[in-house]
Amino acid sequence: MWPDLSRRSAALELMDDLSIGGDELAEALRQLRVINRALGSAWPTLDGVRRLWRAAGRPSQLTILDVGAGSGDINRLLLAWADRQRIAMRITLVDIHPETCAGAAVYYQGEPRIEVVCSDLMRLGIGAADIVTTALFTHHFSAEQLPEVYRALARAARLGVVVNDLQRHPIAWAGIWAATRLLSRNRMIRNDAPLSVRRGFRPADLDRLRAAPGLAGLTYRWRPFFRYLIMLPGASQMR
Repeated sequence: MWPDLSRRSAALELMDDLSIGGDELAEALRQLRVINRALGSAWPTLDGVRRLWRAAGRPSQLTILDVGAGSGDINRLLLAWADRQRIAMRITLVDIHPETCAGAAVYYQGEPRIEVVCSDLMRLGIGAADIVTTALFTHHFSAEQLPEVYRALARAARLGVVVNDLQRHPIAWAGIWAATRLLSRNRMIRNDAPLSVRRGFRPADLDRLRAAPGLAGLTYRWRPFFRYLIMLPGASQMR
């Protein structure tokens, strides 16, 4: 049945159930890395980081806090870019699921520029990093929760926040629904990938978010493959 995409779905994803772990979660994360690579999921994040870096005068050092990082795999593109620009970059991956954090630590084993921290986003320190990023994370929250989520991200950022998330669109939903049923047997992937699109955003959703207290500086841009690059000044930039 074709879903109603006129409004965001309120259904929770299996990834939001912290009791699910083990081989099922590990395989879901592995498949997500493949999907992210195939869809170029890291590019909107790199676009946003580059914009903030240029606006800050192209500093030679950058710290990144990737919140809701999962495997943190999209950060490989950031590290490669930093190498080309000769930027000393350090990235902290933050996730709430202990098994996800453990998997990320193994994935980046031997990469000294990556640190993994298991924590809740509401416990982020003020000005904890130059740039705070999230990818495919904010759609997990309801419209009522989102303003405080964005304010928490902004408090942790000195330069700004880069949010990379999904556009709620029928082509995106149909494509990922078909692909996951053709290529995956993992119930988390089959359930969550199409549901993520149903929980994604349209301009009206983002305009309402921007109208919330403290979020007037929020901007958004459409990016290929049904993504939004959403940006917000860091707390120090809003004084």
